[in-house]
Amino acid sequence: MEAIEKVSAEIEKVITKFSAINDHSTKLIQNEINALENIKATLEEQPPETQLTAQQINMVKSTISRTKEKLHRLAIDHRDLHGTVSKVGKAIDRNFIMEYHQVVRSDLFQSDYNIQLLDENIAKHFYRQGMEDIADSLIKEAGLPREIINEDPFAELHKIFEEIHHRNLAPAIDWTEKYSKQLEDRHSSLEFKLHRLAFMQIIRGGLQSQNEAINYARIHLSKFVNKYQKDFQVLMGCLLYLKNGLDSSPYNYLLRDEMWVEAADVFLKDSCELLGINKESPLSTIVSAGCIALPALLNLKQVMSREVQGIWNGREELPIEIDVDRYHSIFACPILRQQSTEDNPPMRLKCGHVISKDALNKLSSASIMNNNHYRSMLKCPYCPMEQSVNDAKQIYF
Repeated sequence: MEAIEKVSAEIEKVITKFSAINDHSTKLIQNEINALENIKATLEEQPPETQLTAQQINMVKSTISRTKEKLHRLAIDHRDLHGTVSKVGKAIDRNFIMEYHQVVRSDLFQSDYNIQLLDENIAKHFYRQGMEDIADSLIKEAGLPREIINEDPFAELHKIFEEIHHRNLAPAIDWTEKYSKQLEDRHSSLEFKLHRLAFMQIIRGGLQSQNEAINYARIHLSKFVNKYQKDFQVLMGCLLYLKNGLDSSPYNYLLRDEMWVEAADVFLKDSCELLGINKESPLSTIVSAGCIALPALLNLKQVMSREVQGIWNGREELPIEIDVDRYHSIFACPILRQQSTEDNPPMRLKCGHVISKDALNKLSSASIMNNNHYRSMLKCPYCPMEQSVNDAKQIYF
């Protein structure tokens, strides 16, 4: 974002300077044209065989000289504009580094297993977005076993989500009726908001739709009277303005597009929570986290005097700490401040505290004899309990 802002600032300078030159040159050229037109008109008033006077000759010469001088100045301003434009290209080169290969793991996708995992996640992402034809083509061209791509329930939810944005509430209402009990247990407002939108769709038909709206409220909205009493009163109040139109009523906010956007977002949030699936695509999450981390890695590459490619190839961690907001590792050791990896997994001590395997090895003291066996002992860094290293158990998240 900072790089974009710097380039945008240079572009703004070009636009400002171009606008100033354009306004100035247009006015200046028009003035010179008018001056030449006046001289022409003056000379045309003379008889054809009349000789120009010395005053007229001087007037023509001075006008032509002045015009050449002003055009020369315009040419200089134009050349200066080229310099300002070239600064945009330099700003792009300076702020957008294309040598991304130096900040990535070159060996990451050399194995067939990792390539297959990547193809699987891309295919699942397309299924989540409702792009079944693209996902099917990818599976076929990548040679993936079709059975390993499980049908993602998010695909159905995404279709319903899109239907709400297209003002079609039927699929969403059918879904909420199927899970009505679970939604009620979670104190979700989704079902009410969908029926409220359906009610507003009906009364937009005007006074002739009043009876239909009342019947719909009796069938679908009556069960929400106690829970959403104030909102229910507002909906009934809308009926009083059917004759004059709801657009000029105090309840016109119920007709805004924001109500549909809110209902769609609530549907996606509540349905994902209820079914226990991720609202965000794992692939989108990874890409977003990578975009956040990339500028810091590029800055590291700039300040290093040597190649940085090999800095993090040795271990499954980045060489610097990067804040990626809500994206974080599953477990980070509170002692060494390192994220867990396959080689450095989280270990649960006998007392219940969890540290990394590396921290466990570094904290263990000299071995002591116990029951004719040597045992490495350690003292928990969070409580005074002494215990054997062998009592620590690896845990999985």
